[in-house]
Amino acid sequence: MATQAIQYPTEILSALGKEPEEFEEEARLLLALKYYESGELSTGLAAQLAGVPRSTFISLLGEHGLSPFGETPEELEESLANARKASHSQ
Repeated sequence: MATQAIQYPTEILSALGKEPEEFEEEARLLLALKYYESGELSTGLAAQLAGVPRSTFISLLGEHGLSPFGETPEELEESLANARKASHSQ
């Protein structure tokens, strides 16, 4: 596994009210979420980047308003509504 150090001012920790470990863990998660959202990483690879199991990462996607299916919640609702309409018209 590769390691990358990121320098940041200690004032950031004070501004966010976080300890270094908590900030670094959150930064990894947010980076993984962004790479997943942009389509550059799968849920599995993004979970590895975040340092959590894939099932946990999928749960975290929902908490951050992202879909594990590559669609927004609104797009999923629309797809579901269209599927229901199609099944009722048969």
